[in-house]
Amino acid sequence: MVKISFTMIPNLNPVDYPILYTFRRCPYAIRARMALAYSQIKVVQREVILKQKPQEMLLASPKGTVPVLILEDGRVIDESLDIMSWALTQYDPDGWLCTELKDKSDELIYFNDVRFKPILDNYKYSQHCNNYDPHYYRNEAKEYFSKLNLLLINHQFLLADHICCTDVALFPFIRQFYMVDQQWFEQSEYKHLYAWLQFFLNSELFLSVMKKLP
Repeated sequence: MVKISFTMIPNLNPVDYPILYTFRRCPYAIRARMALAYSQIKVVQREVILKQKPQEMLLASPKGTVPVLILEDGRVIDESLDIMSWALTQYDPDGWLCTELKDKSDELIYFNDVRFKPILDNYKYSQHCNNYDPHYYRNEAKEYFSKLNLLLINHQFLLADHICCTDVALFPFIRQFYMVDQQWFEQSEYKHLYAWLQFFLNSELFLSVMKKLP
């Protein structure tokens, strides 16, 4: 997670603080905001209306997805994991980078972002369909949740007994699955995963980045 990709906005007037284009409930944006807040990096947040994306954001990142971070010197980071990595290389007081666990971390994040995310989207967005079957999507997630739950039997967090960037990268996506049917998740077999989720849901860090912007 340490390799960071940048692009550059030409002829940008210098700004006092980085500008973060974000969307409050987006899991990619949540994990970026959590890393920035943890690293004590002050940013100017601009909440994006997804149907009316600001031209300044599209100029910086034509793909049009959040989060987008524009640094003071005009460099642009428009992938959430890159924003996390950049923030943690600035200041990482509790060792979130966990560089010695990079291979395991990359494997979990890849599975989450590539294989679990489509399951999550179907679980969320299909619930209003007539033939919606929540059991199908829960079964699809079983392999992933069982793996995470097993990891949490051995450690307080996914890869260690302290928080790593992996925990924060995955947490917003598990949260979204949980939000569809909280009672089911609480009563499920994934007791360790549920306890881990509750830790982050009630953390001051998460609550601070979820405050609505004025």
